[in-house]
Amino acid sequence: MTIERDARLREVQSWGDHFLFVIDAPDIGRAARPGQFVMVKVAEGADPLLRRPLGIHDADRKGLALFFKIAGKGTEILSRKKPGDRVDLIGPLGNGFTVAAANKGRIAYLVGGGRGIAPLFFLARKLAAAGAQPVVFYGGRTVADIPLRDKLEKAGFEVRCSTDDGSFGFAGFVTALAGREMAKAKPAVVYACGPDPMMKALASLAAKLGVPAEFSLESVMGCGIGACWGCVHRIKGENGDGWVKICEEGPVFPGERILWP
Repeated sequence: MTIERDARLREVQSWGDHFLFVIDAPDIGRAARPGQFVMVKVAEGADPLLRRPLGIHDADRKGLALFFKIAGKGTEILSRKKPGDRVDLIGPLGNGFTVAAANKGRIAYLVGGGRGIAPLFFLARKLAAAGAQPVVFYGGRTVADIPLRDKLEKAGFEVRCSTDDGSFGFAGFVTALAGREMAKAKPAVVYACGPDPMMKALASLAAKLGVPAEFSLESVMGCGIGACWGCVHRIKGENGDGWVKICEEGPVFPGERILWP
């Protein structure tokens, strides 16, 4: 874990209330793995007091990229930053996705709902580098909720989009689209990030088909380092079920260990 109080915002892209930040933070960038996150201080003062957790969208030796949607006061303040501004980060934090050598030459489904697509670009890039064949399923309520589709396609990934209102791609939930394709041919593994109902449905489907799956759980986090117990979730353990801290033991867990509400 590194604290980079003087990381610099290099580039900003925006699509309405969605933002992509590219940040010069080499120490975090070199250490980051797909599925990990950073805690971002969104304002110079004490309001808001708490940092905001954001999944790492991409990373390299120069720094990292963050993709987020304005969802409240903190992210609205963060969205005002301009290239050259300082960004105060702590990270990389948590445990990420498994990029196994055993998946070389095999198909991996990556399912993202809305802003849950954020960590899947980094994951797709690492899977492809390891020889796997990532297929990205990207769902949103409307076409405005899937702004990264062009970026994913330009990176060379197979992308299948869905919108709840039918304004782009498959008309319906992304779980229905992924489920239809899984019924035709099972992938070697499924990775997902998004709203709990989406991931719960996908976990049930993967379990029925016997496909291993990993899910990145979303939660409000107070500290990001396991001190506050503000982001707990019920998880199956060797000694029974219990509440565990998502920020410390997750945010990524195997599907068979998650007890969905």
